[in-house]
Amino acid sequence: MEFRHLRYFLVLAEELHFGRAARRLSISQPPLSLNIQQLEASVGARLFERDSRGVRLTAAGRAFRESATALLAQAEAARQLAREIEAGAVGRLRVGFVGSMLYRGMPQLLQDFEARFPGIQVALTELNSQEQIDALLHGELDAGFVHTNRVPDELVTVLAHREQFVCCMPAAHALTARDSVALTDLRGEPFVLFSRQASPDYYNRIFEMCVAQGFYPQVRHEVRHWLSVVSLVAQGMGVAVVPAALARSGMAGAAFRPLSDTDVPSEVYCVWRQHPDDPARDHFVDSVKLRMRLASHPEQP
Repeated sequence: MEFRHLRYFLVLAEELHFGRAARRLSISQPPLSLNIQQLEASVGARLFERDSRGVRLTAAGRAFRESATALLAQAEAARQLAREIEAGAVGRLRVGFVGSMLYRGMPQLLQDFEARFPGIQVALTELNSQEQIDALLHGELDAGFVHTNRVPDELVTVLAHREQFVCCMPAAHALTARDSVALTDLRGEPFVLFSRQASPDYYNRIFEMCVAQGFYPQVRHEVRHWLSVVSLVAQGMGVAVVPAALARSGMAGAAFRPLSDTDVPSEVYCVWRQHPDDPARDHFVDSVKLRMRLASHPEQP
């Protein structure tokens, strides 16, 4: 049994006339009769009564008509789904992110993406950078946002966000009286730092920023999430150097000031596994690239 047989059967079931059915199918009558005979042989039952009064569906034919209609509808739906997936118009994307992305434009990025591609469902998972890299390598994520571009060869990165670091300190700290703070002002202060295990690049970057100013930070606490860094600072447990976006966290008890003696940027990268191909993921990556390009050149459409 072939889908061609089903289509011929359904047209004949509507017309109940071999001549009219053949014209609708743009074939001659003998091939139509042959295909109906092949279908009946395959099914093992007579589907039509043929006599001098015309053509009629048998009881078996009436029952078969309902199933044949459903089968063809399912086949068409399957074809359409395959085309949409090939075009990247539908699908499900598993996207990892570091917590700071909540304040770095990720919600707006997702809103724009879902408006452009309503058939693609995005499922978010908050993980640190190393956890995302491991999940990508094991096929558990389709894309992610991490603090590093030092990734295994199987992965590809593109810059997704860049901003300055700022000083985060308790609201009652004496340095809040200043418009900006120098890193050297933090010499001897207890530091709250993002965990070296969770994101070694970020840990090293902040550490090296301090070393470049002539001192080693006194790391008192290490945590795995940026909001935990800000929360500990807000509770008077130290100072921190954090991405500027964290100032939008609204954490009571924490104050933020620009750093006056360093221009080292805080960066986040979109990362994905280049193979296998995934058109929906590629649309997502293109959206990240477009957003970064518009942020760099806002005058361009």
